[in-house]
Amino acid sequence: MAKMWTGRTDGVTDKIADDFNSSIKFDSRMYKQDIIGSMAHASMLGAKNIISKIDADTIIDGLNGILSDLESGALEIDYSAEDIHMFVEQVLTERIGETGKKLHTARSRNDQVALDMRMYMREQTDIVINKIDELLKAIVLKAEEHKTSIMPGYTHLQRAQPVTFGHHLLAYAMMLIRDKERFFDLKKRINVSPIGCCALAGTTYDTDRVMEAETLGFSEIALNSIDGVSDRDFCVEFTAAASMLMMHLSRFSEEIILWSSWEFKFVELSDAFTTGSSIMPQKKNSDMAELVRGKTGRVYGDLMGILTVLKGIPLAYNKDMQEDKEGVFDAVDTVKMCLDVFAPMVATMKVLKENMLSAAQKGLLTPPI
Repeated sequence: MAKMWTGRTDGVTDKIADDFNSSIKFDSRMYKQDIIGSMAHASMLGAKNIISKIDADTIIDGLNGILSDLESGALEIDYSAEDIHMFVEQVLTERIGETGKKLHTARSRNDQVALDMRMYMREQTDIVINKIDELLKAIVLKAEEHKTSIMPGYTHLQRAQPVTFGHHLLAYAMMLIRDKERFFDLKKRINVSPIGCCALAGTTYDTDRVMEAETLGFSEIALNSIDGVSDRDFCVEFTAAASMLMMHLSRFSEEIILWSSWEFKFVELSDAFTTGSSIMPQKKNSDMAELVRGKTGRVYGDLMGILTVLKGIPLAYNKDMQEDKEGVFDAVDTVKMCLDVFAPMVATMKVLKENMLSAAQKGLLTPPI
């Protein structure tokens, strides 16, 4: 596939360098955001007479066709392309001819990838918030069911005072409510449009950045073009919020693992969310909770990765910033997967309230004053 950036160089790079430089294997997940963003850009170019209305409509129709074909499977992504932006524009030009090249007018891949990332992270943040809600529902229903089920409360992992199982569960609901608030709050910093910042210093074309931003559902535009293309704070914030969410899920997992053990026997997890042993058939392992606990370290690593990538980068865009995606995408996928398994695991968890009550009657527990 021809390279868009040939100018000073002849564009002939070593195969190893091509593979090393390529990002399409991971940024291809943003194909929908890239195409929708390009449609809005073409519409703005047409409205401002930077390109003709006919050309704008031709480009939009072509992009609609590419999106439809990708989603139906009629078109497959060519992983020899450098990135998803080049792939889409190459296919567009193959389909509609030289008019397709006009799409890149008044923008750079720098503001284009920043736009794609913000649109993708905005969408994923909404998904995570909805999944937190599902887990909250499961916790609240289980807490309501056991609002009078007595269990020992602990400090230092020593029996301390009697509490109800419902009250204990709702402590995790409080944590998740704060997590949800953090994701809601970071959305306002995600929802800033960088399009029109171009490479770093804007463009001499008379573009309408506000029109393009509003078309794409952004609440404001980046006020500084250099910051607009180099800002990845929203990626750090998302991964930080995800790390705190995973920390809470890990603490909950630790208790579920303890409660499931023969030493506690306060709960029994559904067979659907446990595994057995290949050599010890009497065992019922809380592997889903253990995996959530383990995957917490993975998300922490994603946070440290993006922080480390960004810590020494001068303004504006540098190729280092391509490394923002894999870690952030991994955090997105891991958090969603953990929330997906956690809600039904809690909903189907059997509470052995007689065992909890028996434990609360031993150990010289001090009643609340």
